[in-house]
Amino acid sequence: MKKLISGLFIFLSILILAQEEGIQFDQSAFKDLLAKAKKEKKLIFIDAYAVWCGPCKMMDKNVFTQKSVGDYFNKNFVSSRIDMEKGEGREIAQKFSVRSYPTFLFLNGDGELVSQNYGYMEPSLFLSMAQDVNAVNSKEGSSKERFAKGEKSPEFLKNIMKLHSNSDYEFAKQASERYFGNKPKDEELTKDDAGFLFYFLKSSEDPNYKTFVARKAEIIKFLPEENYNEFNSQLILGKVVQESIDEKNKKINDAYFLKTAEPLVGKEAAILKLNQTKLAYYEQNANFAEYEKAALEYYKNADSFEPNELLKAAWIFSDNIKNPSSLKKAAEWAEKSVMRGETSENTYILAKIYFNLGSKDLAKNFAEQSKNIAAQSGKDASLAQTLLNQIK
Repeated sequence: MKKLISGLFIFLSILILAQEEGIQFDQSAFKDLLAKAKKEKKLIFIDAYAVWCGPCKMMDKNVFTQKSVGDYFNKNFVSSRIDMEKGEGREIAQKFSVRSYPTFLFLNGDGELVSQNYGYMEPSLFLSMAQDVNAVNSKEGSSKERFAKGEKSPEFLKNIMKLHSNSDYEFAKQASERYFGNKPKDEELTKDDAGFLFYFLKSSEDPNYKTFVARKAEIIKFLPEENYNEFNSQLILGKVVQESIDEKNKKINDAYFLKTAEPLVGKEAAILKLNQTKLAYYEQNANFAEYEKAALEYYKNADSFEPNELLKAAWIFSDNIKNPSSLKKAAEWAEKSVMRGETSENTYILAKIYFNLGSKDLAKNFAEQSKNIAAQSGKDASLAQTLLNQIK
């Protein structure tokens, strides 16, 4: 019995010590957190979590308990953990558009958002993120200030790439160019390095492209060579795409594209890229006459495409194309998706196409299916109901 009590005492002591070393969370009401932050002239840190969230639990176990993290946060922030699906959490989630967990909110004493980050982070990255947010109280300055002054330590640049890849892509891209531009030639690329190269490389004219080409042998240790070659072709063709666009007339010069691209990647790859480019460009610019021609050419062998991709084209046809023969092709595309599995979306699109073709009985049948499926799955059935009203 004494051994059991002694063991329990040791366990509780370790647990209490870990809590003391980590972030000390204040579970006061939100208004009290604001008042405390204003009084102490600190920012508020809110761990916005949900009880079912796995990465949230990992942050709680592996990161918030770290002494280095606790020391910094306890000194510089008023910290709180708030369940976004209960009580005040619902209002906070709505106010700051919290849609994924964990989300890390940094607010000033007036409740204004200073910074917002999300997702599981290793302790060093999490701490670096917090230091950057709190840069107003830091002698080192923010990451942008340090970057502008020429700092080029690898860890500093990698942290910028990780932290700002979504929130400020151009800044993160500049950091990647400095990182690879200063990487010693005798230092091999890591798997993370290869990932950074692919993520931030958008053109064969980017500074990182030289590294991408020179280090091919290292990169293909982490992925199949055919994937590397395909990505390289897309980079090379990117410039050709830009040169082929006639912005004044909002059209693509097919002849110029093929003439320029074929010697670089071959005829088959050039035609494929041209059709993909035309689809994207004409949809973006609402030139549906050209989109219609491009889609009919691109999807002529429909069996080689995923049903969901065909469904997207069918939806665009249902909204914008009047040609009966083209609508019949769109019906075939939508049917492939329906055959894989009926959803409220694909049955609605098929119903609308049949309605546009004048096949009211088929249109009514699929519109009713769409409405019923939507009702059963708790989705909005208004589109299907509107179509049914038109059919009647």
